[in-house]
Amino acid sequence: MASGGYGRGGRGAALLEALNAPVRKPGGMEEKLAPSKVSQPGILQTKSQPPEPPVASQPPPPKSIARGRGALGLLASAAGRGILPPKAQPAGTTPAVTPTETSVQPRGVEALFRLTSGRGGMMAAAAANGGQQTGLGQPLQQMPSKQSPPASLGQSPPATQQATVKAPAPVASMGKASGERAPLTSRFNSMSLDRDEVVHRPGSVGKHLLLSANYIKLRCLNSGVYQYHVDFSPQVDSKNMRFKMMSELKDIIGSTKAFDGSILYLPIKLPNQETVAHSTRLTDNVDITITIRLTKVVAPEACVPLYNIIFRKIMRILEMVEVGRYYYNPKTPSAVPQHKLEVWPGYITSVCENEGGLMLLADASHRVLRTETVLQMLHTILQRNPQSFHDVCNRTLIGTIILTRYNNKTYRIDDILWDKSPQHTFTCGNTGEPMTFIEYYKKAYNKTISDHEQPLLLHRPKRKTLPGNKEAKSEAICLIPELCYGTGLTDELRNDFKVMKDIACHTRVTPNQRNLTMKKFIDSVNGNPDAKKELSNWGLELMNDTLSMDGRLLPQENIIYRNYKSLAGPNADWGRDVTKQHVITAVPLKNWVVLYTKRDGTKASNYIKQMLQCCPQMGIECHPPVRFELHDDRTETVIRTLRENINPSIQMVVIICPTSRDDRYSAIKKLCCSECPVPSQVIIAKTIMREDKLRSVTQKIALQINCKMGGELWALEIPMKKLMVIGIDVYHDAAKGKRSIAGFVASTNPQCTTWYSRVCFQMPGQELVDGLKLCLISAIRKYHEVNHVFPEKIIVFRDGVSDGQLQFVSGHEVEQLKGCFSQFGEDYQPRLGVVIVQKRINSRIFLKGNHEMENPPSGTVVDHTITRREWYDYFLVSQHVRQGTVSPTHYIVVHDSTNLKPDHMQRLSYKMTHLYYNWPGTIRVPAPCQYAHKLAYLVGQNIHKEPAPELSDRLFFL
Repeated sequence: MASGGYGRGGRGAALLEALNAPVRKPGGMEEKLAPSKVSQPGILQTKSQPPEPPVASQPPPPKSIARGRGALGLLASAAGRGILPPKAQPAGTTPAVTPTETSVQPRGVEALFRLTSGRGGMMAAAAANGGQQTGLGQPLQQMPSKQSPPASLGQSPPATQQATVKAPAPVASMGKASGERAPLTSRFNSMSLDRDEVVHRPGSVGKHLLLSANYIKLRCLNSGVYQYHVDFSPQVDSKNMRFKMMSELKDIIGSTKAFDGSILYLPIKLPNQETVAHSTRLTDNVDITITIRLTKVVAPEACVPLYNIIFRKIMRILEMVEVGRYYYNPKTPSAVPQHKLEVWPGYITSVCENEGGLMLLADASHRVLRTETVLQMLHTILQRNPQSFHDVCNRTLIGTIILTRYNNKTYRIDDILWDKSPQHTFTCGNTGEPMTFIEYYKKAYNKTISDHEQPLLLHRPKRKTLPGNKEAKSEAICLIPELCYGTGLTDELRNDFKVMKDIACHTRVTPNQRNLTMKKFIDSVNGNPDAKKELSNWGLELMNDTLSMDGRLLPQENIIYRNYKSLAGPNADWGRDVTKQHVITAVPLKNWVVLYTKRDGTKASNYIKQMLQCCPQMGIECHPPVRFELHDDRTETVIRTLRENINPSIQMVVIICPTSRDDRYSAIKKLCCSECPVPSQVIIAKTIMREDKLRSVTQKIALQINCKMGGELWALEIPMKKLMVIGIDVYHDAAKGKRSIAGFVASTNPQCTTWYSRVCFQMPGQELVDGLKLCLISAIRKYHEVNHVFPEKIIVFRDGVSDGQLQFVSGHEVEQLKGCFSQFGEDYQPRLGVVIVQKRINSRIFLKGNHEMENPPSGTVVDHTITRREWYDYFLVSQHVRQGTVSPTHYIVVHDSTNLKPDHMQRLSYKMTHLYYNWPGTIRVPAPCQYAHKLAYLVGQNIHKEPAPELSDRLFFL
């Protein structure tokens, strides 16, 4: 029976056409298979007018499901996670595995197969080998053409009377009549799995270091995993029913499997190419014929998404609870009772294929949970805001994630049902009987609800689409505030220094403690019989220690002042020198104004006095300012005074605010950055309150003011001539419909100490490159205006790019940027390098000390073993930390026509981390990236419009 164009009677023409076609690059529409609908406790549909889930438009599915070149969907998924060659990833796609509700199938499996069912689960392949069966004990691409396969990876289960084997008839070739087709084995084995060569670009400059990392070697004892395609005849639409039928075939396929409804992965090879089994559909007692066909053997490096699913199952075996994306141990929480919080310890795990082979990245993680219930939060809000209670509750709770401790599941609050309560009646899905929420929770979880008048919280599951563009039925989940607990930190808690300090005692882990945590995790997995068995069933083995490797320490940099030069030091900190030496370029502060309220008059006088004393010591000429005392601290008063007194001769305005208020700050910045362009400095009165710290605070403010007026503080030795360095970062503006603001900052002098800045706005769905092209053209013109030559080398440090966007940036976006050069003549072709900067990573690097693990020093570089196998990349530890574990920054060179050696690229990246003028030390990312972040954040958070062009050549956004 034909099945989706690939049945035993309908596969001729389409398959012939596909096999005869030239090999094409992977990348196309990926079919998203909808996860099965499951019935769970707590998923309730209200009896009277149940809330409808939000309606979202769904794209029509591709016409072919799990057909075509079988390895491509898996490759695309893996490439999106940075583990397979970039050629296998469709440009511009961002695959992500989204956790779904727990069902009969393990939670992540369905999400995995939504990614792995790209252009085919059927026609993928091992290497070409003359049409013979795949040799299982050998690499897929180096198999002899005529050799019988050795013993299978695992013992094949005994066949029962239920299974009927149907071997295809041997036929000479596929070029004959339609009834004379070659055996399945020859057709599948005639295809290959293309992989790029390993990219290895190591440097050599620097001192040798002995390092370790939070990676654990993962050894695969098998040649891979066997992929099968499963057909049901007659067709079975219910995925739950398919799962149950496959579970009944343990005697045939074994107990270890991964199945998504059509694609089956097994660690063993079934005795025959095609296995036919029979089952009965329970709903109508119809006999179902199940045909299981071997499609290919997937190599271990292509099984990374599957291995991640296996480790998620292992975390559940270890009795860890999934909260958000990671797993945590609820049995060993650390209490923070003074703030009604507790911290759950947990692990981050991710299987990846790096330059050093297949590895498990494991890191310690912590989850902050509140010990007060959502009902208690509602009572607190009611006491503070009785007049606007509903509005504040909606603003505070909707969109947040809560935890229900009776089943340790997390839900997003989508709405608050003020007109319903626990006394509301609904129809129970299991029994069909009406019951109240009070009765349900007592019966199902033995939970007694005390407040019968509290509102209900509503969670709407994500809409799911079945094959054929059919929408899966979804049921709203009603939750009881009394039984729900908040997760994470609110903005109010994050802004509380005491709260963050107390939490840091539990979450800030030293390198040695982090390493011991990793070893404890390894012992937990290898010491648990069930976890060990789950790994061995798939032929996996976890090594007994974390990875050891070599690294290099780059030389210290010279910090150059106007008349002085000194080394940055082992901790890369020159905070003492910067206040004693003269800055490179000082802008005289002659005409500036200070605004303050009457109650802050004394603080303002002390601050001005210190400015007049400190500035000359740093080589900055400073005259007394014009003072304006405000009658009150209302925003309107501040803005009116500024409008009346700002004129073209004013160099700087300083506003001393009595308290920190976002609306006032935004109003000031909008006026000074867009409407009446002038550099501005906002100071909170508390900052200059203490006289014993006033001098050091004033010195930092004076340096910042000098930068905002166009001054230069310090420089480094940069030997490359005619070089332009660019930083790009993106901010998503929640106030304007989630539009994106890209900050663009480019150097305009050979020392990379003066910068030209622009922003570009991107609406949802619009390509960012359109605005970046205009920014780059403006920056090159500005560079020529300052230096009277065009830059010959342009290095772009791009922040805010995920793994799934690497292909898009390296292909489409780079070509768009290169197209800008034609604006300056056909002969102008500068050499371009584009470097992605990733700082939100889970990789950690440790220095092997005499007795324990330590943080590596500033300037540590690792460019092998843990780097990507298909990208030119490196890890750099640039900053020095005194507490916790330092986080390296991952640099990925996605385009490079500069011919720079790896050493030069690494040293340039390290030099750039020294040039951020808001901190006299190294920072985590290159200075232009941090400048672009500050600019995009200021525009997206406060200004919401493009800054005035008059300020584009100054660091007004610091």
